[in-house]
Amino acid sequence: MNKPIRCIALGIDHRHIFGQIAQMQAVGAEFAGWWSEGTPETLSGFQKRFPDAPRLDTLEEALQQADLDLALIAAIPADRAAIAIRAMEAGFDVMTDKPGCTTLEQLAEIKACVATTKRIWSIDFSERFEVPSVARATELVEAGAIGKVVQTVGLGPHRLNRATRPGWFFERERYGGILCDIASHQIDQFLHFTGSTEAEVTLASVGNFANPNDPGLQDFGEIALKSGQGHGYIRVDWYTPDALPNWGDGRLTILGTEGYIEIRKYVDVGGADGTDHLFLVNGERCERVDCSDAGLPYFQRLANDIRERTETAMTQAHAFKVMELALQAQALAEAGK
Repeated sequence: MNKPIRCIALGIDHRHIFGQIAQMQAVGAEFAGWWSEGTPETLSGFQKRFPDAPRLDTLEEALQQADLDLALIAAIPADRAAIAIRAMEAGFDVMTDKPGCTTLEQLAEIKACVATTKRIWSIDFSERFEVPSVARATELVEAGAIGKVVQTVGLGPHRLNRATRPGWFFERERYGGILCDIASHQIDQFLHFTGSTEAEVTLASVGNFANPNDPGLQDFGEIALKSGQGHGYIRVDWYTPDALPNWGDGRLTILGTEGYIEIRKYVDVGGADGTDHLFLVNGERCERVDCSDAGLPYFQRLANDIRERTETAMTQAHAFKVMELALQAQALAEAGK
């Protein structure tokens, strides 16, 4: 029987850490403790959800814990790269929340650290890895249900929830910009579904159209991508209206030469209950597809990769390329403002 993966949280500033921990626990990992600087907005909820996990006083103390395998990082985005590098140098593999870094210089430092330490630097793109309907779409695409994928359209609207946002959320240098942050999800999905290892950013723009008193906030962004395998369009924003019953109507459309898939990930404004609404249309089928048994394979695959030193959850090159494209798009958009 395999020894359980043992993990520690380094930075809990974003609530995505809840899913990172819970999904690793679901595949048998042990959560051994956590460290975070100061008093993050998530602290009360985190301690209620993980009351038995000890808090370490310093990052140095956390990195010195024995018999640990994986560092889960959801610190302030601008701080994630430095923490990940410290963790890898201490012998940990890393699963970081997106964005994994906020500058190309940080990305270069991470690449150098991975090359030296041979550690895994993986990004939990939760809009793919924590969404069963996207896992089912992967199965359908791999089975040839829509032919060759030629385009993805990814929409990532979010609710601002101003009252619960910490100060760093409104500081461009701390969160990295809307394309670096939110749109990295959709870039990941574009590369994944088109089978692309390289791509070019052909359009990128950002704006602040609804929050003039917060000049550091970008509340709208868009990207167009192309590769030798396909094209992509991405739109992200902070405009989710209050009447929507959840935080955002995230959608993904995958266009193939023989059909298409539409995913309404978190809500169906057409009236169907629940989440994970996947619609498949091809030459023989025009139907809603059940996703209830699709699972979330990334987490078990990552556990296997940690044990076996493989790349089944996500290739290292893919993680690097997503962040490279996100940062290139962010720079292009801001240069054109």
